[in-house]
Amino acid sequence: MATLEEARAALERIATRLTDVDPDELAKHVVERTVSCHVPDLNLVFLTRIHAGGMDDFEVAESPNGAQVRLTVSSDDLVALASDELGVGKAWASGRLKIEASLGDLLRLRKIL
Repeated sequence: MATLEEARAALERIATRLTDVDPDELAKHVVERTVSCHVPDLNLVFLTRIHAGGMDDFEVAESPNGAQVRLTVSSDDLVALASDELGVGKAWASGRLKIEASLGDLLRLRKIL
């Protein structure tokens, strides 16, 4: 099980990838949304906002309720996703990453992840 610091660092690495996406491409595929990442084995929820300029800093929240895009992933899988040891598609298909979002949001996120 990863620590709180490792989980936060993994989320920051994933957010940093958005800065590598061409700004015009990012603006074309991203609409402003609140995003939560529930890490059940750490009993933590991180909350942020994604927008055309990237992502805001992650904050620890009480619950994922109200977030428009809700992710659930174990701390170890989160670290593996951030280090490219685990692909998003494989994690989702195997149930290791759960994503609750509208179909439109899923299609937009797929373009940038």
